[in-house]
This record gives sequence, structure tokens and C-alpha cells, in this order.
Amino acid sequence: MATISATMVKDLRDKTGAGMMDCKAALAETGGDMEAAVDWLRAKGLAKAAKKAGRVAAEGLIGLAADGHEAALVEVNSETDFVARNATFQDMASAIAKTAIGAKGNLDKLMNAKFPGDKATVADTITEMIGTIGENMALRRTAFLSVKNGTVASYMHNTMAPGLGKIGVIVALESKGDAKKLAAFGKQLAMHIAAANPQAVDVESLDKNTIARERAVLTEQANESGKPALVIEKMVEGRLRKFYEDVVLLAQAFVHDPETKVANAVADAEKAAGAPIKITGFHRFALGEGIERAGDEAA
Repeated sequence: MATISATMVKDLRDKTGAGMMDCKAALAETGGDMEAAVDWLRAKGLAKAAKKAGRVAAEGLIGLAADGHEAALVEVNSETDFVARNATFQDMASAIAKTAIGAKGNLDKLMNAKFPGDKATVADTITEMIGTIGENMALRRTAFLSVKNGTVASYMHNTMAPGLGKIGVIVALESKGDAKKLAAFGKQLAMHIAAANPQAVDVESLDKNTIARERAVLTEQANESGKPALVIEKMVEGRLRKFYEDVVLLAQAFVHDPETKVANAVADAEKAAGAPIKITGFHRFALGEGIERAGDEAA
């Protein structure tokens, strides 16, 4: 009987896109003959995944799993919204989201984690699902937050099933305050993040390159006014403050009360909870954002 090495299994998987266990079985059945193993997988319908891999998968679902002091997000893509409404696909996305808590934001670790109730990995399960459903699929990204004291609040927009939808948010609030008051405010804050799409919690944590680019654009615009340098400098600083109000969470107008800044809403929540609240981070996943789709250039 031919010896089936890990390298042979990997090579077959690279050629066919089939799962590791299926590749091992194919090589065992064909005595280690690579081409025969490819044909064996094709005959079983397990090599279809490789043919789908070039297709753009920009639909799918955002998955969310939360457990009080920690929470995770995943984006599991498919080619069509029709598949995203498939119960089997939804069950897979939900299971991957729950597994993501253990991966703690590491995509490679999540891909190689055991799929719940199965010996296969998450990556192998997705590959097998591609072969079963006949569309390209991908686990695109994951994020994780945890707190020692307080809560990681969450919100799902356009929910299609529990913990599954089109926009998912998790936000970490460190606090020793009243748990119920903290959870209620956290939910409001997560909803705000879903709607307002901030880039950072505060100005200090905003990407320095983003600030530099914005300052350069604003300076060029102000220079066209022909005003003195000191006036231009004040103009730029004023416009930067307006920019911060658009992209910095604490500087944004709170969507639940547009007359109030988020920073002031936090202060009010601290009084209600009876303790300081620190927003230590957030993640917002919108389905398909940043993926180039067919027709984008023409559009």
C-alpha cells in the first residue's frame, strides 16, 4: 500500500480545492496516483470547489457571537444573496461565528479550527460546502473583543437569522458600573456605530496617515483663498474639527439624540451606571465592503 504523505495531500488539495480528508481518501483509493486521485474527486463531485474559486463572492452574511465579556464577528461570503438565505449556509456561518470566539481575531487560527461537531476544519467545511451548493464561498475576516470588567455589546443590522445579518457591530466597554445600565447603553452605542460608521474611538487613535491626508487636502483648499498663512492655519484646524466630528466616535453626534455628542452620552451613561466607562475598542463589519464586484469600474 502506497504511503500517503502530508505533502501529497496538500498538493492534491491545491489542485482541486477539495477538503483535506477527502484528498487523503482519494489518494488512498488510488494508491497515491495524483491524476487518478483528481479524477476520483471529480467523479465524487468534490473537486468542484476549485472551479468556483475565481468567482467574486461579495454576498453572504456577517456572523456574530457574544458571551458577555467577549464577542466575535465573521464575514462569510457567497456569490449570491440566494445562497445567504439558505438554511445550511446560515447554520455554517453561525457555527463559524461561535468558533471565532476561541480564535480571538486570528483568521488563520479560525480557518484551522475544528468545525463544531465535526473532525474537519472550518476551511475544509467551507470547501465541502462549495462543492455541495456550487458557489464560491470564503471566510473573509474575523474580529474579536473582550473586557475584564464591563461588557462587549453587539448589534446586528438587517438580521436574516439570530446572529446573522448584513452589518454587525461589537463594542467593548470597560466599567465596574451597573451591569444592566451598561448593557443598555452598550446596545445603543453599537447601533450608533452601525449607522454612523466611525473610524476610531478618539482623535488619538485615528490613523495618522488619514489625518495627514485630510490636512493636506484642506490646506490646499484653503490656500486657494489667498488669505494670510495664519488665517489659513486656523481655517484648516477648524475644518479638521469638522472632519473629526464625522469620523471619530466620541466626537460624533449621537444618533439617538443628535443634539448630544457621543462623549456626552458616555458621561450621562456613567452617571446612570454609577462608575466610569471607557470604550476600549469596536469593530463594524458591513457585508462586502471593499470587495470589487463585476461592473464596479463601469459604474
